[in-house]
Amino acid sequence: MTLALTGTIPAQPLRTAMIEQLRASQRLGAASFIVTIYGDVIEPRGGLLWMGTLIELCARVGISETLVRTAVSRLVAAGRLEGTRKGRRSYYRLTEAAGSEFAEAAERIFTSSPPRTAWRFVLGQDASSDLAGRGFVALAAGVLFGPDDGGPVPGIAFRANWQQDADGLRALAAAHWRLAERAAEIEAFSARFGALEPPLAAGPPDPGSALLARLLLVHAWRAIVLDDPRLPPEALPEAWPEPAARALFARLYTGLSGAADSHVEASFSGLGGRFSATTTATKRRLAGLLGP
Repeated sequence: MTLALTGTIPAQPLRTAMIEQLRASQRLGAASFIVTIYGDVIEPRGGLLWMGTLIELCARVGISETLVRTAVSRLVAAGRLEGTRKGRRSYYRLTEAAGSEFAEAAERIFTSSPPRTAWRFVLGQDASSDLAGRGFVALAAGVLFGPDDGGPVPGIAFRANWQQDADGLRALAAAHWRLAERAAEIEAFSARFGALEPPLAAGPPDPGSALLARLLLVHAWRAIVLDDPRLPPEALPEAWPEPAARALFARLYTGLSGAADSHVEASFSGLGGRFSATTTATKRRLAGLLGP
């Protein structure tokens, strides 16, 4: 993929200093970043990773060995990771439940879902309902309202279509779904990671730096995507920044992946030996990002 440069100052290749800037611009919880590593790199290649590789990789973004070991122990206790040993080496994978959840998350991260067109009212539930995690908000006591994702809902449910008063619908959405804050978060993501485009255009990045940049990119985009209520387009403000940010994510992820995956092949190992640079799963992700 070729990325166009603007301006007259020659772009510099992707370097450690830029990775450090990206790392410093976001808070990295050890457990959350480990889940990002597994979801982006390990799950598409069979799932098992040597603990030593995990420690080395996390150290590159300032997460200490102590924090990694503590986070892994907590993830095991929480049923998110499971371990196995071979000799003196420990290997870990996502549990089946965690893997299923990340597979669902990956669909949202690496593909653009069709826009939702309908709404649901659900009676007999409150704001503590599991529906809150699916974008529903409380309009009144015992009345939840949210985008129709087609999934089952508890209580008495009614499906509805918007018909009139576009300004009123946008005002309702802005009052209940913190859209101004979300827009600011998305714009900050685009500003922060848009700085990667000139270095990528300058030439192939260092493989190790490419992998770190891709992990930081996925980690930040994952937080945005999984917090997205995915409202129907007519409820969003004009010039909503998410489509442009998603396009940026796709360009950067595909642009970084050649070098990043070569580093995975050279440096990562599971019980079966070195990982492959690409698999059917990684190719499917790139195809989803590149579109039809």
